[in-house]
Amino acid sequence: MPILPDVNVIIAFAFGLLLLYIIGRVLLMPIRLVFKLIYNGLIGGVVLWLLNWVGAYFGFTIAINAVTALIVGFLGLPGVILLIIFKLFIA
Repeated sequence: MPILPDVNVIIAFAFGLLLLYIIGRVLLMPIRLVFKLIYNGLIGGVVLWLLNWVGAYFGFTIAINAVTALIVGFLGLPGVILLIIFKLFIA
């Protein structure tokens, strides 16, 4: 009885591990993206809330919804400036 397994068994085991790794990476990437999207949206909502809180003294507000929160969440400060410029052009 041989002590070492057959080469085909080792290759199949390595291929199975590689396949498991690839499937894990494919399933894990979208979850990270969704959590990052949710986190950025929450941060964007808080920034817009602060902007509206300060802007209420000047009569300037920007609606807080999913689109504006995600714009601020993805772009950060340039997103806030973009929304302010967009609001000024519309008004």
